[in-house]
Amino acid sequence: MPPYHYQLFVIGGGSGGVRAARIAASLGARVAIAESFRYGGTCVIRGCVPKKLLVYAAHFAEDFADAQGFGWTVPPAEFSWPQLIEAKNREIARLSSLYEKNLQGARVEVMHGAARLVDAHAVTVNGQHIAAEHILVATGGTPFVPQIPGIEHAITSNEVFDLPQLPRRVLMVGGGYIAVEFAGIFHGLGAQVTLCYRGEQVLRGFDDDVRAHLHDAMVTKGISVRLHEDVTQIEKMSDGSLAVTLAGTPGAPLVVDAVLYATGRVPNTQGLGLEEVGVALDGAGAIPVDAFGQTCVASIHAVGDVTDRIALTPVAIREGAALAHTLFGPDRTPADLTTVPSAVFSQPPIGTVGLTEAQALEQTGSIDIYSARFRSMRHTLSGRDERTLVKLIVDTASQRVLGAHMVGADAPEIIQGLAIAIRMGATKADFDATVALHPTAAEEFVTLRDKVTRTRAD
Repeated sequence: MPPYHYQLFVIGGGSGGVRAARIAASLGARVAIAESFRYGGTCVIRGCVPKKLLVYAAHFAEDFADAQGFGWTVPPAEFSWPQLIEAKNREIARLSSLYEKNLQGARVEVMHGAARLVDAHAVTVNGQHIAAEHILVATGGTPFVPQIPGIEHAITSNEVFDLPQLPRRVLMVGGGYIAVEFAGIFHGLGAQVTLCYRGEQVLRGFDDDVRAHLHDAMVTKGISVRLHEDVTQIEKMSDGSLAVTLAGTPGAPLVVDAVLYATGRVPNTQGLGLEEVGVALDGAGAIPVDAFGQTCVASIHAVGDVTDRIALTPVAIREGAALAHTLFGPDRTPADLTTVPSAVFSQPPIGTVGLTEAQALEQTGSIDIYSARFRSMRHTLSGRDERTLVKLIVDTASQRVLGAHMVGADAPEIIQGLAIAIRMGATKADFDATVALHPTAAEEFVTLRDKVTRTRAD
């Protein structure tokens, strides 16, 4: 056997790589990991965690207003963006440090530096040549921005968490979950927000009713949503503001203080030496892998956003754990990604699991749709004009629930529970037989009665 320094070397200290390293070490493997920035990856440093903290902050404006309907007299509130960012930075620093401590506690060798592959069993880090039996690439993704005039004046989700001040006027470019989430954040914190998207509706890939419901809610809140539009040029003015030219919009440019691009993400595969050692990349630069995370080079593996699979943090964690068990456990373990719940922390938030209506109709040919739109109990006194949407998609033949979707307060928390039932194959009769928990919004999922049957011919 060759004299390897480690049995597993992990490139990337994000969620997937860290989980793989810790599980592999717990199974007795000699493991090292290298990270070129900060441990924690996109999710912890400039993704899920700081974004959710900002989402919490953005909710307080409506909470203060709603309190009056319940008898509270709330004095005029003041918001400090620098204070929020300082608090966010402290929490991110704590979490990043915790990631390193947990790795060290698991007896993983922790390195700081950029790793590069030199062959199927070796990498270099800070000039050091390291041999490993297996190498895992878990370097995640990075925001994509188009090459248009003035793009250097725009920011992405990498920079937004470190702005020195809250911009008064913000243009969000994109229609995905990052775009609608930050539109809600900036609007809730007091900025004037415009979202432009070149597509026909926000949140491509989500259920059409969910997409339309969120669009209407955003507009009702005061966010300007401009569909079928795209940015062609950004010009920085003498006062520091940005003049944005939109395709198809005659007249003067849109003047804002910040342009935030959220037009998708691309895998972090550049500069790793992958193709030089024989690892194939797809057209988008992602690493194709089999069900067990193995690339076309048997000793090189990949998990998380750097691959061509689902780009979600819990998926990366599940893939990392499965890979560690496959390499060092008793059995080969694929990551089961058949029923993956997801959330959009928009305002109002979205929770979804299983198939959309279009996907279910394509797969089964006939489906039963159960849905309801209602005003939550909270808003009967707050007076806020906000509706909740719940929707179940059921296979007509088997009566198995294929998908559950919700837009409204606590939707992500509610959908997590439903994901268990749907993964286990629950039927509409199982939902109907479940006693409701009253008064909650979640009870609507077990009290839905009116259905619409749709067939592929429709």
